[in-house]
Amino acid sequence: MAISVDYLNKKVKECFLDLGSFPEDKKIPLDVLINMWVESHGIDEEDAFAILVELSDKNLLTLVKDARSGDAYSSYHEIYVTQHDVLRDLALHLSNHPDVNERKRLLMPIRDTELPRDWGRNTDRPFNAQIVSVHTGEMREMDWYPMEFPKAEVLILNFASNEYFLPPFMDDMPKLRALIIINYNTTEATLLNFSVFTNLTNLRSLWLEKVLVPELSNTTAPLRNLRKLSTVLCKVNNSFNPSVLDLPMIFPRLTELVIDHCDDLVKLPVSICKVNSLQSLSITNCHRLSELPAGFGLLKELQILRLYACLELKVLPPSIGELIGLKYLGISQCVNLRSLPREIGRLASLEIIDMRECPQIVNLPSPVMLLNLKSLRRVICDDEVSEDWKNVKRGMRHLHVQVAEKWYSLDWLHD
Repeated sequence: MAISVDYLNKKVKECFLDLGSFPEDKKIPLDVLINMWVESHGIDEEDAFAILVELSDKNLLTLVKDARSGDAYSSYHEIYVTQHDVLRDLALHLSNHPDVNERKRLLMPIRDTELPRDWGRNTDRPFNAQIVSVHTGEMREMDWYPMEFPKAEVLILNFASNEYFLPPFMDDMPKLRALIIINYNTTEATLLNFSVFTNLTNLRSLWLEKVLVPELSNTTAPLRNLRKLSTVLCKVNNSFNPSVLDLPMIFPRLTELVIDHCDDLVKLPVSICKVNSLQSLSITNCHRLSELPAGFGLLKELQILRLYACLELKVLPPSIGELIGLKYLGISQCVNLRSLPREIGRLASLEIIDMRECPQIVNLPSPVMLLNLKSLRRVICDDEVSEDWKNVKRGMRHLHVQVAEKWYSLDWLHD
């Protein structure tokens, strides 16, 4: 097995070794891996995905794919990676350097109640790791060693607890670009010491899973370089208080926002409409989301809008017709959504509409309006509304109408 790994391209081998950063027997969200590789290896998303496919083809990892995904606008968080324990052990073995301070990856091979003792014995020198991965239970302030990570670009905090004190050494990680915080407990964890974010000026990607997202306000230190923010299985409503939150001030360069399985999200802050840099917005499985801001059309750079399984969402704001750059609109399983707004006909850049399992939508806007969708190439819909789309297709020969099969999954209940 080690011989086959040795024959990998250097960059591909480095990505394989990164897989040892995650706990055994856990699904790794593809989005986490892709962001990690982009930030730590200086490659773009397309190259990162190609590496993933190569590792899969060589049986060095396994892709677990949501049956709904597959088109060019599928979200990476719909795909997971798993790895056999033997392969993970190999990655850990090859990453071990005799000098713990000189390891490129500083990893905990198994979950423990405390940090490895050899880490504590070497705190007199900086740790030169680029990737740091911790896997513990609850951590208090006194549980952390006084460690220095001048070169760390990726920090992964895996834990299982109700409370978690963020490591004080985060206060001085000048090169940190990707931060992944995953709680494997059954309930959301409270994060303590959130003030360490103040100095993460180079952070570009933040993944929060199963935590209580701290309240954000105009006094929150801006994360000026953050491009991607993902909140999964989190409690977020307090953090998104519409009356006090100025999102463009806190995240002035945010391009991608993912909110998934956050069951307390009811409304988005109005200030999201002023995040001029936002290109992709995914709000999925947020069953209590009831409306989008009226000024939603101000997001002129938005290309992807994914609203999947937002059960309480009944209407889309008319201003959606002002999203001149929108290429993908996904509203599948929005079971109470009553109609497509007639203004949708103004979306000249729109290429794909995914509206499967929207039983309340039984009529489409006027065909005259829909014929203005000059870029539309694909519609995925239920059988009940497919004939209306096929009537539109008569005037749009390039349009493909796909009738979706009903499909259900409880995969999100994993672990």
